[in-house]
Amino acid sequence: MQIFLSIAGILIFLFFFSFFVTSLLENEKRASFISLVAGILIPVPFLIPFFSNITYPFWFNIFLTASIVIPVLLVIIPFHRPIDYTLSFPHNRFDERDTVFARRELKPATDVYNEYYARNPDKREPDDRWREKPGLLKAGTKYYDPVLFAAADSIFEQVKKLHSRVEGKTAVQRVEVVAYQISRKIKKMVLGWGANAVGITELRDYHVYSIGGRGDRYGEVYSIDHKYAIALTVGMDYYMMKSAPAAPTILESARQYMNCGLIAVQLAEFIRSLGYPARVHIDANYKVICPLVARDAGLGEIGRLGLLMTPALGPRIRIAVVTTDLPLFIGNHQPDPTIIDFCRHCRKCAEACPVHALPFEDEEEHEGIRRWRINSESCYSYWCTAGTDCGKCVIACPFSHPDYWIHRLVRSGIRNSALFRTLAMRMDDLFYGKR
Repeated sequence: MQIFLSIAGILIFLFFFSFFVTSLLENEKRASFISLVAGILIPVPFLIPFFSNITYPFWFNIFLTASIVIPVLLVIIPFHRPIDYTLSFPHNRFDERDTVFARRELKPATDVYNEYYARNPDKREPDDRWREKPGLLKAGTKYYDPVLFAAADSIFEQVKKLHSRVEGKTAVQRVEVVAYQISRKIKKMVLGWGANAVGITELRDYHVYSIGGRGDRYGEVYSIDHKYAIALTVGMDYYMMKSAPAAPTILESARQYMNCGLIAVQLAEFIRSLGYPARVHIDANYKVICPLVARDAGLGEIGRLGLLMTPALGPRIRIAVVTTDLPLFIGNHQPDPTIIDFCRHCRKCAEACPVHALPFEDEEEHEGIRRWRINSESCYSYWCTAGTDCGKCVIACPFSHPDYWIHRLVRSGIRNSALFRTLAMRMDDLFYGKR
């Protein structure tokens, strides 16, 4: 028993020391301090018998052994409880004109402006309030930084130049492909080009906006043109996002919109060269609702903050989609209810939101589907005050931690055990703070 406890003490020390080093790399001062203190103090009772003549009573040895074995078992032994969650699908297609990003392009006193608010008078007052504020990437905002704002703006301008390549000519000569083989090749290529994850789904009607709402697509009635959709994600840098809601966050956001746009354009042009049509959906030029496509492609679930929650990076990602008629293999994507269960009990994103735009309650029925619904007007109004796209909710999410070993271990435990999910939230509060 003494040898076992001594080995356990050394392993505990190595665990917390590794956690300490990882926290230093993450620049998490609170976590590094607590892990260092824990690494010094917790092993002491395990090592005392080894360095002295003290012998513990049997019951205390059992207590120390249990304090090691039980946490390990929580991680490795599955413990599932019923989770009330099934994928819900919108009954109707969504009008892009109703998105806040489409409404921000409406110019006061124009026919389009008057027509929209005649149909939606309840949106006019809150929209006019954020129109009075400086706006995204503008001088006079709270986090105005002339250099970083200019850098972000220049990247968004480059993204706009990609819009001319979202559609293109299809090669006359069609290459015959095997769906399973070409799907594997596409996934391997996209990951090699820098994507964090890629998935394939059948394109469904609710994925596609009913009517366009931005630029020269305003008022255009969309049809379901393709059979398949390929969704890809790229990760946003953790350390850039930690500055949220300051200027580096929107610079990183712009950079990853550009990166996923480049990958998607490259993929679509490859597909067209095989003789199959393909359309790219990237920032400010979407015909589809990317988070829904990505969810159905098996890349994650829609969490409390209204964004795609991925298993490895949480909401700290950007998404692009390519729709096509290239024969593809979909596979059997199963929903991950453990992410939703975690979101139901973790409210860090809601607590971190500067304007309380995220709900604290469980999902509710909206337009026939059960989901969390954010207050997009309050959210965007804050963007217009801050000058950035905020990101506080994204970086507050425990799933957004870097993909280091300690966080991979925690994510594995979250998927594996309901008890561990509860413990993980308490530990995240302890090491990183409730906010």
